[in-house]
This record gives sequence, C-alpha cells and structure tokens, in this order.
Amino acid sequence: MALNNIFNTPPLTITPAKTPFITTLILRTPCISLYSPPYPILSSSSSPNLTFTNPPRASPPQKYTYPDPIPEFAEAETRKFRAELLKKLSKESETFGNDLDTVIDVCAEIFSNFLHQEYGGPGTLLVEPFTDMLIALKERKLPGAPLAARTSLLWAQNYVDKDWEIWNSISNSQI
Repeated sequence: MALNNIFNTPPLTITPAKTPFITTLILRTPCISLYSPPYPILSSSSSPNLTFTNPPRASPPQKYTYPDPIPEFAEAETRKFRAELLKKLSKESETFGNDLDTVIDVCAEIFSNFLHQEYGGPGTLLVEPFTDMLIALKERKLPGAPLAARTSLLWAQNYVDKDWEIWNSISNSQI
C-alpha cells in the first residue's frame, strides 16, 4: 500500500520550476543539484586511489600583532598615574597615614614596569600588575593595599587606552 493512500491524500506530483531567463532553465527537485561543487565528491563507487590536487582548506586565522610598548608614552603615563593616584588616595589620609608616598611609589613602579614591558595599546591592559601591587603592598605591610590597588586599576581602565589613542593620533599627525 502506498504511503499517500494511508493518509487518503492524492499522489504528490513534482513539476520542475522554470525561470524565464534568456537560456537558463533551473530544475528544482529535492536532493538534486545541477551545480557541481568546486572539488570532487567521494562516493562508494569512487576509485580508492582518488587524490585531490587542491583539496578545500580553511584559511588560517589572521593574527593581530600588538605594537611594542612606547617608552615615552610609558614615562608620561606613569607621571600622570602617580599624580592622579596621589590626588585620589590623599583623600584617605586616615587609611594611609605617613605611608602614602611609599604606597604611591610602589604602585607607580609596578605600573611603570608594566607600561614599559608589556602594554602595547588597547586590548593589552592586564589585571596582573594591579594584583602585583596588592601583593607587594601587603608584603611590605603597608596600609590600604586593597584600596590602592583597586584605585589604580580603576584609573587605568578609565584612562590608559584613551591616552594611548590620543598619544598615537598626535604622533601620527606629526609624521
């Protein structure tokens, strides 16, 4: 018994679709493609010794190379960082007491090393130097280590990438 008789439906007839272009006739039926792929198709009847002369390949991913750190930028940004950190942390004089300058020196030294050695522009600001600040301040038993590290991180997130863009736009316009 045919499948269409089970559901009491009339038999399905498939007619090709004709497209009224100049000399183009496209036959559209299920599972049939009139276009040949750009590479040979293997089937069970294919020769076992069939080799591809140019097998299809995915193109390798493009790798973005970040620019090297710019020492002049690192020095200028460290000076700005030191001044801003002093301004922000001096509001917490009861937390830092007489150790404020030492806390700022430790944070600025770690930040400067990061900018000189690793920062290569937007997308390269890491959390590691700020965790290093926290650890260094705690190892030296300086007060306010979490506050200083968090303030440093927030400042860097808000300003370093923007300052890098400005620095490079000014440098490129002078060339």
